[in-house]
Amino acid sequence: MPKSQEPRTPVLPASGREPTPYAELNAVLAHLLAGAQAALGDNFVGAYLQGSFAVGDYSEYSDCDFIVVTAEDLTPPQLAELQTLHAAIHELPYVYWRTGLEGSYAPAAILRRWSEAPRDPPGEPRGPDWGDPGMSGAKARTYPFWYLDHGAKTLVRSEHDNSQVVRWCLREKGVVLAGPEPRELIDAVSPSALRAEVRATLDLIVALNLEPMELVAWQAFWVGLVCRILHTLATGAVWSKKASLAWAAGALDPAWKGLIGAAAAVRKGDAAQSGQPADPQAVVETRAFARYAVEFADKAQRARDILERRLADKRSGACGFRAGRPGGPPTAGGPGGKGAFVPPPNRPGQRGRRG
Repeated sequence: MPKSQEPRTPVLPASGREPTPYAELNAVLAHLLAGAQAALGDNFVGAYLQGSFAVGDYSEYSDCDFIVVTAEDLTPPQLAELQTLHAAIHELPYVYWRTGLEGSYAPAAILRRWSEAPRDPPGEPRGPDWGDPGMSGAKARTYPFWYLDHGAKTLVRSEHDNSQVVRWCLREKGVVLAGPEPRELIDAVSPSALRAEVRATLDLIVALNLEPMELVAWQAFWVGLVCRILHTLATGAVWSKKASLAWAAGALDPAWKGLIGAAAAVRKGDAAQSGQPADPQAVVETRAFARYAVEFADKAQRARDILERRLADKRSGACGFRAGRPGGPPTAGGPGGKGAFVPPPNRPGQRGRRG
């Protein structure tokens, strides 16, 4: 019997607490963790949750996003064992959560910080015709992890989780299933790096015309994604969909409040609602909202640039009061005698010379 099909002993995080509030999901995660440790052996570094179970506002219908960190990339025998493991998870008696996992197996050296080099795994060069199966056929750019899409049984090479957003979520909010704290494995992700990545994502989804959008679930997804992008651009951090929709309802033009509120009311898992055809007018408004978001983001960036220049000028003395300038303190040796400027002393019991 392959190791991945042997009976599992539930494994708890190092804290001793269950990783989620859902018993069936915890059983699936225990199966995943024990199977990954058995398949990887010494190549196993740690296993973590990121996404909504890390950032917050998850529900019984959320995806469960995981990252398994490895010392090196998977060997062919390890990959074969993990493929068997993930197929076996689909046979577990937990109807929703056995298909609710989504995540990647990431080599530690690549996960440490985002980079475009190395681009390809050793011995696996990707040609110009390669299309990322986890990112709608996108061209190769960074190192592809072994990735399990939501509902899939098979790992594929994909750059889906090789992002600044995933690193930020994992480092700052990640839930430890086993292994060291994520901060020991991942360098800090700067606000500017996060902003640059999500801004590029905004341009991409506009270029793709926010497709697909035939169902209510997709139309609401796009509204939520745009709000999360704008929230990250405003704060330099990653937020849940719920938090970002609430922020957007108060921060953006009130004309979009109805669209945002309708998206917030869509309940994932309620097929009678989210599985219905999207309203054509809502589709038009959602695409218009994305174009508005581009203008809003560019305006906000210009305002940040102006503020940062002014702060830099103040720090360098290029503006504001400066020694020797009219209205500023005299320079050493200037008017008022030798040495640095000294404010007039207070008289006892009084308020200085004007007292």
